[in-house]
Amino acid sequence: MNEWKVFFNSYAPNYDSEVFTQNTDSEIEFLMTELDLSEGASILDIGCGTGRHSIGLASMGFRLTGVDISREMLKVAKSKMEKSGVEVCFVCANALDFVSNTRYDAAICLCEGAMCLLGSEDDPQQRDLAILRNISRSLKPSAKLILNVINGCRNLRAITDQDVAEGRYDLLSMIEVSEMEIKTKKGMQKINVRERGYTPPELKRILEAAGFHVNHIFGGTAGSWNRETPKLDEMELMAIAINS
Repeated sequence: MNEWKVFFNSYAPNYDSEVFTQNTDSEIEFLMTELDLSEGASILDIGCGTGRHSIGLASMGFRLTGVDISREMLKVAKSKMEKSGVEVCFVCANALDFVSNTRYDAAICLCEGAMCLLGSEDDPQQRDLAILRNISRSLKPSAKLILNVINGCRNLRAITDQDVAEGRYDLLSMIEVSEMEIKTKKGMQKINVRERGYTPPELKRILEAAGFHVNHIFGGTAGSWNRETPKLDEMELMAIAINS
């Protein structure tokens, strides 16, 4: 079982009401500036969720493919797409398995839509690297990737020795373990989820191992995307990288 798939299927109806989703328009502007693509260019959105970035970019004249593991999140995305009058190709797939036959002009992987969220059977050292390699194989040479990950520096500043001793945080893999209670068709269900954080050097190293050249690592917390040095306590990092 992939616990995150179960979680996002339950979470889908409420996702777009969260505080961190309320800055989509400014995020689209940031993406357009950083990607610097001509109208009609193709963009791959890995971990697209409810499609808020895919649909926004499609409305600006780009050709979007959105990939997500959650059918319920994609149902919301398709409903929003139909109301918006634009077209996005949505694909239900695990980013760990998805490689496109089409080579895209750019890719985005934002707000931990795919990276950092590990199922109980995922290898913490290999899982995200495999996703990045899949993205690289799906991109044209010199295509740009914009990526968010959890800021591991923030985690390290917040955890205690007791968290480590009681299994809530694994220092060797930088994985936080937590229990969530979600509503499913079978009633309320408790699941344990794992979230992996990255320091800036680790993020640079894994991107390079996957075949990317890292141009920048910025602060990437939702609602405050910028071209500034990451702050130690912000939620996310953002990498801007070029495919080899």
